[in-house]
Amino acid sequence: MNILYIGDVMGEMGIAAVEKVLPQLRQDRRIDVVIAQAENVSEGKGLSAADYERLKTLGVDGFSGGNHTMDKPSIVPLLESADAPVTAPANMRECPGPGYKYITASGKRVLMVSLLGGIVGRHADVETDNPLKVIDEILGSQVDEPRDAVVVNFHGDFSSEKVIAGYYLDGRVSVAVGDHWHVPTADAEVLPKGTAHMTDVGMCGSLDSSLGVKFTSVVPRWRDGYQTKNELETGGRSQFNALLVNVDETTGKAVSAEHIRQVW
Repeated sequence: MNILYIGDVMGEMGIAAVEKVLPQLRQDRRIDVVIAQAENVSEGKGLSAADYERLKTLGVDGFSGGNHTMDKPSIVPLLESADAPVTAPANMRECPGPGYKYITASGKRVLMVSLLGGIVGRHADVETDNPLKVIDEILGSQVDEPRDAVVVNFHGDFSSEKVIAGYYLDGRVSVAVGDHWHVPTADAEVLPKGTAHMTDVGMCGSLDSSLGVKFTSVVPRWRDGYQTKNELETGGRSQFNALLVNVDETTGKAVSAEHIRQVW
């Protein structure tokens, strides 16, 4: 089976990028299940119920979480519903829902888990439980549940932590993919015990920007120390980044891992 994990969908340009690329890509590469990092979808922070429906229509089957997941109150019913394939990080305290969901698409059943790693900046003090201990608990509690694959997204700033998470989960899950940087790393691979890994998958949306934000709103912050508000870039070139993984359904282990990147 083929699983596509799409990097952070950043605002309207991110949704437009998914709309442009995903339908044809899904057909051409015979993709069975699509999961998208959805914490930046709606105006760059969170996922609204309306944008959830828009992305579902475009072919997204599951929606993973990060530090901005709770920024839109309308997501709470989706997190609490067992039927809505939307997760918040399982180790981020005071989040509704279990932090994992089962996705059913193309006749496949996939366990999706979100974890929050170290975050630099205003969310650095968000209360979390140890992500490695939490994933151990989840995998242990779901050992008897039938499934074709397990996908874990690790949302954090530190590359070392994301690499550690990949190797820690190697052989235990099908995919362990990092996100949050919005800049893709050049290390998509299948680890020695059969887990597909990429330290950071990148983003979908503006390319000529600072991670989707206008340079004019962030350069004064870095150069002069001003406190400025992020303004999303709405023009210039666009990008689409994702990790495509082929999984052996008999073992649940990855056969191949390919970084998909398009720029226009």
